[in-house]
Amino acid sequence: MSVARRPGEKPYDRAAMLRVDQAGEYGATRIYAGQLAVLGDRHPAGRLIAGMAAQEERHRAAFDAMLARRNGRPTLLQPIWHVAGFALGAATALLGPEAAMACTSAVETEIDRHYSQQLEALGDSDPELSEAIADFQAEEVEHRETAIAQGAERAPGYPLLSGLIRAGCRAAIALSERI
Repeated sequence: MSVARRPGEKPYDRAAMLRVDQAGEYGATRIYAGQLAVLGDRHPAGRLIAGMAAQEERHRAAFDAMLARRNGRPTLLQPIWHVAGFALGAATALLGPEAAMACTSAVETEIDRHYSQQLEALGDSDPELSEAIADFQAEEVEHRETAIAQGAERAPGYPLLSGLIRAGCRAAIALSERI
């Protein structure tokens, strides 16, 4: 079933919503895995990242379960997100903890925007999905705020780094909705 989007845009398909949301949460777990592979869990930023990673894993598991109950499927791009997410996480962590936090801030900014669009499109039509998205969105906003408090904006080349990561997120969302 489809739900309305903005005027003139193709309506959201709930299967596509679940597919892209599961892909995003999966990608987030891979980003954090890459960051933890570099920073480790003993570094102060690593401990924060490990906590955020656990929440992302819970989000992914919830979307996995919804996909299964609704006979949906994950994106066919999951093998790419597996590698790309880890590489992004590791690369930003290699630049330092502030760059790792800049990555989190950028990703969560786009996820917050994306979830807001989905909630607006869903309205009251799918309480289970709306409730999950709203709950997870609140945690994603917390992740962004934590990242900013931990120095994301002090990362080398922050405006460029953030802009590139946000553009990549928008592309991944668009592709995962369709494929």
